[in-house]
Amino acid sequence: MSYLVDSDWIVDALAGVDSALKVLEELSEEGLAVSIISVGEILEGAYGFPDPDSHRLRFRQFLSGFNLLDLSEPVMEVFARIRSELRREGQLIPDFDLLIAATALHHNLVLVTRNTRHFSRIPGLRLYQSS
Repeated sequence: MSYLVDSDWIVDALAGVDSALKVLEELSEEGLAVSIISVGEILEGAYGFPDPDSHRLRFRQFLSGFNLLDLSEPVMEVFARIRSELRREGQLIPDFDLLIAATALHHNLVLVTRNTRHFSRIPGLRLYQSS
């Protein structure tokens, strides 16, 4: 089983949160991936610091242990289907979250996130449960 790591876990790992570092290290044996969407979210955050270049460099080094997943036409098909379903049900969530979920679903990955409030609305999406 492989995992797609959401932005919240990456932020914690970059901040040196021991629990996040430990879990990601354990899961790395099975394979870790990150969505290009999360890359954009993390890079945006870097520009909020006085020295964004050092934060961007640190993030790029951190990413070397991950498989980077781009958006593709098949991912966008999953995104469109899920977005349409959630809109019909009045359960729409932010597009970035939907794109991350679509990436996980398309690649058959378990999503490592703390944002269960949004992601639990998506049928078939497997979420990592920390012990």
